[in-house]
Amino acid sequence: MRFNLDAYLGVHPDALAIASRRTELLAENLANADTPGFRARDIDFKAALAAAGSGRQDGQGTDGALQASLKYRVPLAPSLDGNTVDPQLEQAAFAENAVRYQATLTFLNARFRSLMTAITGQ
Repeated sequence: MRFNLDAYLGVHPDALAIASRRTELLAENLANADTPGFRARDIDFKAALAAAGSGRQDGQGTDGALQASLKYRVPLAPSLDGNTVDPQLEQAAFAENAVRYQATLTFLNARFRSLMTAITGQ
């Protein structure tokens, strides 16, 4: 009997990769909060996760899904210098993404722990 690790882990590896890339984007946005003309970017997590799942069948995987779901953020109150970063919004998104990342790690840890239990029989 063959065991498919990708099927066993489900969407969690893709979710981890997407959350990691989103962390990088949000940190980049925060770092450029005072840069004139900087346009904040973000990833639509749900769309990226759905695209990663279908992209795996098409051979694109997570990278193609990330590129397809990368969008510029629409500012609530645009600044005069053209910068679209709202630091409070970015910090809230960063915190939410950190919680999502930690939850995904917890799910993966539980899956690996149950797999190790099945392998060792303990």
